[in-house]
Amino acid sequence: MQLIDIGANLGHDSFTHDLDAVLQRARDAGVVQLVVTGASREGSPRALELAQQHPGFLFATAGVHPHHASEYTDECDGELRALHAHPQVVAVGECGLDYFRDLSPRPAQRRAFERQLQIAVDTGKPLFLHQRDAHDDFMAVLRDFDGQLAAVVVHCFTGSRPELFAYLDQDWHVGITGWLCDERRGQHLRELVPHIPAQRLLIETDAPYLLPRTVKPQPSHRRNEPMYLAHIVAELARDRGEDVAVTAGQTTANARGFFRLPLS
Repeated sequence: MQLIDIGANLGHDSFTHDLDAVLQRARDAGVVQLVVTGASREGSPRALELAQQHPGFLFATAGVHPHHASEYTDECDGELRALHAHPQVVAVGECGLDYFRDLSPRPAQRRAFERQLQIAVDTGKPLFLHQRDAHDDFMAVLRDFDGQLAAVVVHCFTGSRPELFAYLDQDWHVGITGWLCDERRGQHLRELVPHIPAQRLLIETDAPYLLPRTVKPQPSHRRNEPMYLAHIVAELARDRGEDVAVTAGQTTANARGFFRLPLS
């Protein structure tokens, strides 16, 4: 079984001391390629650096998360465009809107989002998007770019049925994480994932965040890592009423097509 993790924050400080071991455990669990999330001016170059250190296995996104939107200046825009000149950077983002935490002012979030959407238009690269508690504004901003964007994935989907179908109506992809395994917050996802068309489904860990709560035994450090993608896909397949090999094969093919990844 071959798996591709489309979103892992491997530049996070928690991976500094044992990244090689983390990557080996991922390989041992069937993960054949990973996309390292770039989500800030500091984190996006680090994601590219990791991809360059592990050619063919790691790839990167480059963007500024809405939490960091206040740092999005003309200089930042130039830095991101320079990163996107590298072939190992396979998507624009993580970018979008987050009104749940509001760590940057909403007008700044919208401006940063719009500028990164323009990078996607100019480069033709797919988009790796974040949305939380901002659905209406998120859709409104994206409508201004109708017909100009390549592939789109709304990563780490945790939203409602109307939100899901709004994304599917646009033929966007949907990323599912271990949130699915959270009996407190993710129960509704178990009822929604069967409605995601097979060709629109992607899987991710969002490591080191969102350790699946159904992993037994739970690691004492509570850090999520890419090896748990196998656990997520098994739960996802069960909820979709599919054999796990079918779900794994389809999501791997989808990831390769979406990010234009080479065969591993």
